[in-house]
Amino acid sequence: MDYLDINKKSWDKNTKIHLDSKFYDVDAFVKGKSSLNPIELAQLGDVKNKALLHLQCHFGLDSLSWARLGAKVTGVDLSSQAIDSAKALAKKINVRANFINDDVYSFAEKNSKTYDLVYTSYGVLCWLPDLTLWASGIAKALKEGGELHLIEFHPVNDLLSGYSYFPSPEPDIEEETTYTENCGDEKSTMVTWPHSLAEVLSALIKAGISIEEVNEFPYSPYECFEHLQYVTDKGYCRKEQGQLVPLIYAIKGRKVTK
Repeated sequence: MDYLDINKKSWDKNTKIHLDSKFYDVDAFVKGKSSLNPIELAQLGDVKNKALLHLQCHFGLDSLSWARLGAKVTGVDLSSQAIDSAKALAKKINVRANFINDDVYSFAEKNSKTYDLVYTSYGVLCWLPDLTLWASGIAKALKEGGELHLIEFHPVNDLLSGYSYFPSPEPDIEEETTYTENCGDEKSTMVTWPHSLAEVLSALIKAGISIEEVNEFPYSPYECFEHLQYVTDKGYCRKEQGQLVPLIYAIKGRKVTK
């Protein structure tokens, strides 16, 4: 099974849907609205003049939002449709950023540049079968003392939705619609893997990345799962037996100086 080819075809298709969605609201972005949320803005802080590598950047809204804040951005994504759209958006809003069409493993193998920051967020890890390889690619891409910033959906929510919490060598293969409001009934094949919080942290530590912060949040900025309720000024939450479920976690790590 060529999972990269399967997922690329799905994300090429979904990118076209996402570009026209209210969920992403590209028109507002073009007019100056940032796609970044308070969690990542607070965690990364001032990015001006910093070299920032954005892995699995989709069609570039976050990448270009960081570039608007002064970062020197390189975005990488598996989908050629997404990267073509990111380049077109960058040109349209006159913001400089470099976009590369590649999967993260292949990019890591070929990459010879180093960055101050590596950023990756919201629904990225489930597409990767091997987090050890992912983490080593991040370590290779970071300058000595450079920072990793991972903002991700919490695997506990996946567990409550019927998926495994613990890592598995066998992927979940499903036919499903995408998460935006304009998805219609068209389904795509998706190949994903579960990853526990311990697996993520262990992979980063073994790669030589010192973990400086781990935070968990009961509110998500995105309504892209079932059973969510909106809470004013906080975002979307999920409760089980009256208790808030962790929906987002954030990791800040630093490449260990030798």
